[in-house]
Amino acid sequence: MTDTPLTVGAVVLTMGNRPDELRALLDSVAKQDGDRIEVVVVGNGSPLPELPDGVRTVELPENVGIPAGRNVGIEAFGPGGTEVDVLLFLDDDGLLPHTDTAELCRQAFAADPELGIISFRIADPETGTTQRRHVPRLRASDPMRSSRVTTFLGGANAVRTKVFAQVGGLPDDFFYAHEETDLAWRALNAGWMIDYRSDMVLHHPATAPSRHAVYHRMVARNRVWLARRNLPIPLIPVYLGVWLLLTLARRPSKTALRAWLGGFREGWKTPCGARRPMKWRTVWRLTRLGRPPVI
Repeated sequence: MTDTPLTVGAVVLTMGNRPDELRALLDSVAKQDGDRIEVVVVGNGSPLPELPDGVRTVELPENVGIPAGRNVGIEAFGPGGTEVDVLLFLDDDGLLPHTDTAELCRQAFAADPELGIISFRIADPETGTTQRRHVPRLRASDPMRSSRVTTFLGGANAVRTKVFAQVGGLPDDFFYAHEETDLAWRALNAGWMIDYRSDMVLHHPATAPSRHAVYHRMVARNRVWLARRNLPIPLIPVYLGVWLLLTLARRPSKTALRAWLGGFREGWKTPCGARRPMKWRTVWRLTRLGRPPVI
């Protein structure tokens, strides 16, 4: 454990359509205990609204997608984000309701040198409830239980910047969906650990992921890419076969199923990026953590 406080930055990606929520989020970051948090706001294909003094800004001429936009935010803190020790990634319509979240992150990373990523608990600001899909493990019935996990939530997390230096950033071409799991698997394969912390909270309105028009196609395409990029060859058909059966069992609408199957085919026909299959030791590690990479 180090006696020097870890430095913390924050990356916020926005499309410029939620200026009031963005301002509230930035205010909640400014109120965090401990040393000041440097913030960069990335305008993903849109001009940025007026922001508080001291906030770094990047305006991209077009929407490059969530992972590529967040990678731009990382690089705003130097190559791989190395100007700071830890980066928070926060949705622009989220809010940190507690002032000790950044300090809890500093303490957690300082106490555990193997900890690479922390996934926050997302809670609806009106009801306080956490949607099951926001608990990044199979046994998700108790969102108040913290644990080691195998993935994390994209807009409510903290990452040690040494992770990016070792395994690279988020996969740009994914655009939306599964980019966090791709990074998580690479981090776990490199020896890092991931924690879900129920005491680190981001307020965010409860929503359905299908609100995104490209949801079903991107989810299917990127799941194929995820497997092709990261899994040992014998596990690829097992993993994708399980997800095909699960999708059919959920009885999606004809429109949704057509989009999903189109994305599934696209995932096989298009380049997925560099293939770096995880070690079998990592497969066993994921299994021991409760989520073997066939589910």
